[in-house]
Order: sequence, then C-alpha cells, then structure tokens
Amino acid sequence: MQDYKTVDSSQITLTELMIPSYSNFGGKIHGGTILSLMDKVAYVCAAKHSDGYCITASIDVVDFLAPVEVGELVSLMASVNYVGNSSMIIGIRVVSENIKTHVTKHTNTSYFTMVAIGDDHKPRKVPGLILKTDDDLRRFTQARNRRELKRVYRKDEVQLKVGYNKEICVEGLKNERCQIAF
Repeated sequence: MQDYKTVDSSQITLTELMIPSYSNFGGKIHGGTILSLMDKVAYVCAAKHSDGYCITASIDVVDFLAPVEVGELVSLMASVNYVGNSSMIIGIRVVSENIKTHVTKHTNTSYFTMVAIGDDHKPRKVPGLILKTDDDLRRFTQARNRRELKRVYRKDEVQLKVGYNKEICVEGLKNERCQIAF
C-alpha cells in the first residue's frame, strides 16, 4: 500500500442511461435509484484509493435539486475529499444530460463516509491524500469542517434526548401546526 495518493488517482465517473424501469408513477427517476448509483460510485472511488474492500458508514444530506427524466444520461463524479485513519469522505456530484438537447443539470451533491475493511473484517489504515490543487485543498478543509460539525451535532442530539422536558416542549410548539392530544 502506498503511504499517500493523489486525489485524481482514484477519481471516478459513472454514467448510466435512465430507463423506464427506473421511473416512478410520475415519470421521474426514483430517488432510490440515484442513491444506489451514488453508493456504487462512492464504493469504487474508496476502493481505488484504499486498494481494497470498503463499506458505507454514513451519508450526509442528499438534496434532490432537479428531477431526472427517463432517457437522460446521469453522470456521477466521485473523488476522495478527505481521509482519516480508516475512513474516507467521498464527494459525489450528479448531473443529468438530455441527450437530444444536450442540456445538463446538476441534480445532487452528497458526501459518503466510507471505511476500509481488512481481511480480518476490521477497519484498516488508508493512504493519506496528496493535495495538488486549490480545489483539493478546499474540499479537504470543507470535509474536515463538516466532519467536526457532525460530531458537534451528534453531541447536541444526545443532549436533546437527555434534556426532554414536557412543559418546555409544549411551550415551544405553540406556533407549530400540531395538536397535542394527551
């Protein structure tokens, strides 16, 4: 295993034609289909960087920015944005293209945390990342910052569960569209 690898050594693009069997009743491509493709491209990118098997540990927010239509080509571009000891944050950008009009649209961006797994089924060390461009540096820093925000959010989430107070909850819901029926 190499000690360090460049970002571009594991970048990957997956392109697939969207067929009718991928669509919902409204004629748009199922979000689950796009998520499955995102997981696939994240795996390939992480496996290339780590030279081995990886698992999906978490997925950051996935916002569907624009619908994908039957007959469009969807391209998913993935790169390693950040590495820890055994984990990698893979940035994924999804674009669709109408092959008749050549109009493209950005449909999704998300970040998958992948963990390299060794033959002993335990996390294993991954190569560090060589940052060669301003984009590489920006993405690494932003991923590190998102990772720290996630850590803070998890801690706050635990505090919310521990700090439940019925009276405070009822007071805070006065202007919400709900009825308390107990």
